[in-house]
Amino acid sequence: MRSHTPRTDRAPSDRFLLVVTLILVGVGIVMIYSASAIRAQERFGDPTFFLKKQLVYAVLGLLAMAWAVGRDLKTFQRLTPILFLGSLLLLLLVLVPHVGIRINGARRWIRFFGLSFQPAELGKMAVILFLASYFARRQDRLGSFLDGFLPPLLMTGLVAGLIIIQPNFGSAGILLFVAGLLFFVGGVRIGHLVATASAALPVLLLLALQSSHGRTRLLALVDPARVSAKATYQLVQSFYALGPGGLWGRGLGDSMQKLFFLPEPHTDFIFAIVGEEMGFVGAMLVLVLYALFLWRGTRAALRAGDPYASYLAMGITGLVVGQAALNIAVVSGLLPTTGVPLPFLSFGGSSLTLTLFGVGVLLNVSRRSA
Repeated sequence: MRSHTPRTDRAPSDRFLLVVTLILVGVGIVMIYSASAIRAQERFGDPTFFLKKQLVYAVLGLLAMAWAVGRDLKTFQRLTPILFLGSLLLLLLVLVPHVGIRINGARRWIRFFGLSFQPAELGKMAVILFLASYFARRQDRLGSFLDGFLPPLLMTGLVAGLIIIQPNFGSAGILLFVAGLLFFVGGVRIGHLVATASAALPVLLLLALQSSHGRTRLLALVDPARVSAKATYQLVQSFYALGPGGLWGRGLGDSMQKLFFLPEPHTDFIFAIVGEEMGFVGAMLVLVLYALFLWRGTRAALRAGDPYASYLAMGITGLVVGQAALNIAVVSGLLPTTGVPLPFLSFGGSSLTLTLFGVGVLLNVSRRSA
């Protein structure tokens, strides 16, 4: 990415991007209540159980966003070592029995004060902050493999490796995608990047096939006849939700698949409920919102006042939009089930809070736009 001359003046934050974000959060809150109310009543005796939790997460996320908007960008550079080391510690702790919570064969969560936290979400944000700082400070060395390319590659690989061990191939894949994007725009040699990707992809595929968790999900997509009906059940129920939605949907609150057919419809497969209740039109409107987010985030990155701000904006935009694309591809049956949430829409505190923090950083960068 080309170098920039730092700017001292500040424009207002991108209000358009803020409005798009708030609409996505609002859609998420409505759809979480619609998708979860019956299950919440059955399990907890309170139809608003998940709604109230998500509202708390949204408030925390909006506070984090407001804090990030008002900081000097150097604050994030100073915090990067702490966040990076903290994410490594949490990613190690989640692997410890009786500390990390195992759900559906994966150990991805740690519980704090009654709330579950997913360290992989912090790890992804920490890597973006680290790479943005590294590439901004060492632009003159990025052509060197040993002195410029290898150090950030090893640090990224360390975080991705700890996430894969959980196992959480979806989050690791998103992390590597965003890291690859930053390596590319940062100006490393294409040959180094292509050679590394060519070596890493077969290894990742082999790891996925060696893991019973990953192997089952891959086979469920490419050869459903070789796995049990249980392994394909969630995807099949997702199709049953999307298909009957038609053009306009069954109507808000009228989903049939959320009636204990589609497992956990308020989390990773919430887009299926959007398609069922709001139809093709509602699903496309959600896609348009993510496309607008991509436009404004990329615009902020290209117009930012310095390389560090540009890399931050590019990384955060890539994280949000890339994760949305992966989630929707999974729900549509184009990719294996990954367990990656849909940004802003899926139920989950660590995802929503850290994503809104990232939006705050992005809005901060947009203030530096020309």
